[in-house]
Amino acid sequence: MSFSSSVARRSFLSGAAALALSAGFAGSALAAETIKIGLVTAMSGQSALAGEAITRGMQLAIDEINAKGGLLGGRQLELVRRDDEANPAKGVTAARELIFKEKVTVLFGGLDTPVSMAIVPLANQEKVPFMGPWAAGTGITRNGANPNFAFRVSAMDDIVDVAMLQYAQKNFKSVKPGMILVNNPWGESNEKGLKAALAAKGVTAAGIEKYEANDLDMIPQLTRLKAAGADTLFLVGNVGPSAQVVKSLDRMGWKVPVVSHWGPAGGRFTELAGPNGKDVHFVQTYSFFGKQSPKGEQVTKALMAKYPGIKGPGDITPAVGVANAYDAMHLSALAIAAAGSTDGDAVRQGFYKIKTYDGLIKKYDKPFTPTNHDAIGPDDYVWAQFIDNRIVPVEN
Repeated sequence: MSFSSSVARRSFLSGAAALALSAGFAGSALAAETIKIGLVTAMSGQSALAGEAITRGMQLAIDEINAKGGLLGGRQLELVRRDDEANPAKGVTAARELIFKEKVTVLFGGLDTPVSMAIVPLANQEKVPFMGPWAAGTGITRNGANPNFAFRVSAMDDIVDVAMLQYAQKNFKSVKPGMILVNNPWGESNEKGLKAALAAKGVTAAGIEKYEANDLDMIPQLTRLKAAGADTLFLVGNVGPSAQVVKSLDRMGWKVPVVSHWGPAGGRFTELAGPNGKDVHFVQTYSFFGKQSPKGEQVTKALMAKYPGIKGPGDITPAVGVANAYDAMHLSALAIAAAGSTDGDAVRQGFYKIKTYDGLIKKYDKPFTPTNHDAIGPDDYVWAQFIDNRIVPVEN
């Protein structure tokens, strides 16, 4: 062999070795690349507690998944958050950043139905699965899109509205309920659902009143409902306006049962509403009080270990944010695993492939199908009230 051919052979071998080494590094980088999970929720303002609860539930589930080796051959999950400030326009801007810049595999929403309703069309358009761990507007998942990329592990208005009527009839013997609803898409969703629930039972509403989210005085609307003979109030609104309804009732001196959607649970309700905030009964999907399942005990211990401020169930608040997000994250991970990919449409179909999952809220059995994107059903609700700033189940 000539000197020149020997050099050429050594050069070829070193080049091949370099390519092999480079491919090895690329393979390791690919294996190490995180799977990003996005979250757009309120992290400031009156609903910041809700955003923090969702974060904690998701992060706890992510920690568990990562500790077991992650997904898709060892890739770790990474949570990427953005604050929507409870504003639909800001929510869409945040969602666009997470979809286009961060390349999230699944996008989680937050507390506010109007924000989620604004984001879902973008998620459907870009084929990115959207997971709702709180906002209950019926149209979030029943949005008419085909294919539909919106899923939910949370309450849904149409089902909650039936439950609200049943609760009012059973506990307060209500025959003429009145509605006091926030004037936004969430209020509209519940107006439609409550009307349908009342019609199915042959019940006539005393009246339907609306208020703006920043209103400080609801006395005119409440006065009309009182004059119409309302024997119970169905309340739909988040923390701030729900508190103003209670304070307006106090100023009127009107003692009337209030059966609420779960808006009061999203923040500092009793601080804002005053002592009579405890009289509002509202729906929940989970409570950390009372006897817990083995999963409930495990999650409680893990939360106390991860977040030093949590000393017991009273500090896991709002409970629904933690519980819904925890189960939703695990179900999303199962969908990604079933897809064998982070491709959006494959993950969407992965949700349909989930058979069972022993979750915090319940044991899920085929939680999602092409015609049902809501994993929580009418038998999965509990009723609660604030006692000493703690959300506890109502004693019937």
